[in-house]
Amino acid sequence: MTAFTMNVLFAVIWVAVSGSATFLNFLFGFLVSAFAIGLIREQAQGVSYLGRIGRILSLTVLFFKELALSAWKVAVLVTRPKLDVKPGIFAFPLTVDRDFEITLLANLITLTPGTLSVDVSEDRTLLYVHAIDCSDVEGTKRDIAEGFERKIMEAFR
Repeated sequence: MTAFTMNVLFAVIWVAVSGSATFLNFLFGFLVSAFAIGLIREQAQGVSYLGRIGRILSLTVLFFKELALSAWKVAVLVTRPKLDVKPGIFAFPLTVDRDFEITLLANLITLTPGTLSVDVSEDRTLLYVHAIDCSDVEGTKRDIAEGFERKIMEAFR
C-alpha cells in the first residue's frame, strides 16, 4: 500500500471516528495522518512522504515558472516586426528511464509554449523535441536536464 493511499485511508477513518463528514474535517485528518506517516517513515529509514510531497510541489512551482517564462519569450518573439526564428527538432538524451517519468517529462515540455515533444526513440534513450527557436540547442538541452528532468528524478525516486 502506498503512503498516499494509507494517508487517504487514515483520513477517511478519522472522518468516520469523529462523526463529522465535512471537507475541512477530512483535510484535518489528511494533514494529521500525513504528519504521522512522515514521522514513522523517517524512523524506518524510508523515503520521507512529506519530503516527496515537497519535491512534487517544487516540480509544480518550476513548471509554472517555466510556463510563464516560455509564454513571455514566445509572446516577445512573435510580436517582433521581423520574425527571426530557427525552428527545428533536436534529440534530447534522457536520464529518466521509467515510463511514467518519460511521459511526465514529455508532457511538461509540450505544455510549455514554444516546445513540443514529438517522439521517444525505440530504446527510450532519446526524446525528440520540436522547438520554435533552435538557435541554442545545447542551452535548451541543459535547461531541460537541469530543470524538469532533475526535479522529476528528485520527486519520484
